[in-house]
Amino acid sequence: MRLSNLLALLFALVITGAVVGLGWKALEVRKLSEAKPVTSRQLDDLYFGMGCFWGAEKRLRAVPGVAEVEVGYAGGDAAQVGYRDVLDEEARIRAGNSQARNHAEVVRVRYDASRTDPMTLLAAFWEGHDPTQLGGQGNDIGSNYRSAIYYTTPEQKALAEQSRDIYQRALTAAGFGRITTEILPLRHYNRAEESHQDYLLKNPDGYCGLGGTGVRYALDAAVPEAVRLNGAALAQAAQLVVYEAEDCPYCERFDADVLRDWRAEVPFVQTRAPLAPAGWSLAGPLLGTPTVVLFRNGVEVARKTGYGGDPKAFWHWLGLQLLTPEQQRIAFESGTEVPGTGAHLSEHRPGTYFDPVSGKPLFRSDAKFDSSCGWPSFFEPMAGALEFIRDDSHGMHRIEVRSTSSGIHLGHVFDDGPPPTGKRYCINGNVLKFVPDPAAG
Repeated sequence: MRLSNLLALLFALVITGAVVGLGWKALEVRKLSEAKPVTSRQLDDLYFGMGCFWGAEKRLRAVPGVAEVEVGYAGGDAAQVGYRDVLDEEARIRAGNSQARNHAEVVRVRYDASRTDPMTLLAAFWEGHDPTQLGGQGNDIGSNYRSAIYYTTPEQKALAEQSRDIYQRALTAAGFGRITTEILPLRHYNRAEESHQDYLLKNPDGYCGLGGTGVRYALDAAVPEAVRLNGAALAQAAQLVVYEAEDCPYCERFDADVLRDWRAEVPFVQTRAPLAPAGWSLAGPLLGTPTVVLFRNGVEVARKTGYGGDPKAFWHWLGLQLLTPEQQRIAFESGTEVPGTGAHLSEHRPGTYFDPVSGKPLFRSDAKFDSSCGWPSFFEPMAGALEFIRDDSHGMHRIEVRSTSSGIHLGHVFDDGPPPTGKRYCINGNVLKFVPDPAAG
């Protein structure tokens, strides 16, 4: 395509995108209050109270996969506090002059949930202090030094509660008492003063005051060799192994939401043996269930631990393992391929177009038409295959379409299509997987 023609086409598309929209009421549209593209580098926050935050910050910074750490105060009644406010409030509480809930010293940990296993952070948290001590840690006494986990997502809550139960079993077996850690949604976080940030890096001889119980966090690996999966019987190129446990409600929910109607290209197998398949290797111990591990040629290349009830979070993780960088840019960052360059523009065989991550059907070939716009176009999707989101980016008013199953970005829908729907689903061909009908070959 000549450059002049391409520029003219892009200008026409911008104009078209700015004026269409009269048919929005015919679609089930969801508007995002703050429309931000999902990105593989989006960081999640999890907040840990482990006593004095100087030593806790040093320990959590060393956990593999942590992107950023900072110290602060959270979990109290006051909206805004500083170091002196927390100390003064604690003095009033201990003197019986206040019924307020004080803040705890916490470490804010930032990580990429799609690439870092949050259970690794939780394991470091449990092993890094004594969660059975009430009202402090070591010689640091007071509610401001309490053991706490403050979560920001439902998945974090599920992981925190499961990890607590796992570690409690290990502590009980070692003769320790009950865990006192509070697990609550984040409330009133305040970043600490600059003098407290990176304190032990600035003061290597500074007081740490942090010690664990010496009890290791891990799932019970005492499993008979006979129940280990046989690696030779599994797919070598790409194989998912779903590690589960008895009496695991998170596993049951993951089974119902994700596995029961599995159509993804990569196969999965379930097991209750926390071991690598025979002849294969895990990158580290399993820390919770369900844990989904992707193996390639018998070697672990990625894992996702836990399930908090959001299947799209799982599909996002899997998509990062299966899609090319260009596909990821489109799927997770609302990207767009250059018109005329994507796949399936000249595909005319009878068949079905699928979500490349979940494997769910999106469009049939008999709904495809040539719109001359430079992207594969369809006048009708499969029933329930798409979700619609109002998109006001770039000064335009459009309707974005995403896959209902995985949540990946596909393209946009306009009101200038052919009968019988009058719609034009303008889709990025590089995030479609086409499978011809058997007779079409």
